[in-house]
Amino acid sequence: MTRSKTVITFGTYDLFHIGHLNVLHRAAALGGRLVVGVSSDALNFSKKAAFPVFSQADRMAIIRAIRVVDEVFLEESLEQKGDYIRAHHADVLVMGDDWAGKFDMFRSLCEVVYLPRTEGISTTAIKQGLERERIVQA
Repeated sequence: MTRSKTVITFGTYDLFHIGHLNVLHRAAALGGRLVVGVSSDALNFSKKAAFPVFSQADRMAIIRAIRVVDEVFLEESLEQKGDYIRAHHADVLVMGDDWAGKFDMFRSLCEVVYLPRTEGISTTAIKQGLERERIVQA
């Protein structure tokens, strides 16, 4: 008997949108179990010098509610990705293709797959559009 593959992916998932849903569905299709690391508020601040709009607890609750997601955990450090892969016994690491090549060092631990982003949608674009709208209305 062979065990189903465990797929792991990571993200902020702020302002949840169809691009997030698409990548989670495509990641889930690569195995039998999908584990998602949601980046902590502190990790996001360290990467982007800004906090997400929604708290880590809210973002984790949203991801936990997605039918194809089997497990959710808090990602607190980029340097621990390998530890997370090992701890969750991941067979496949999935990241968006905007990260292509940046996680190849984990190929010794698992298969690494970069999925294309959903065209025309991103959290950054949504935030920029909201900011433009706020300025126009001011």
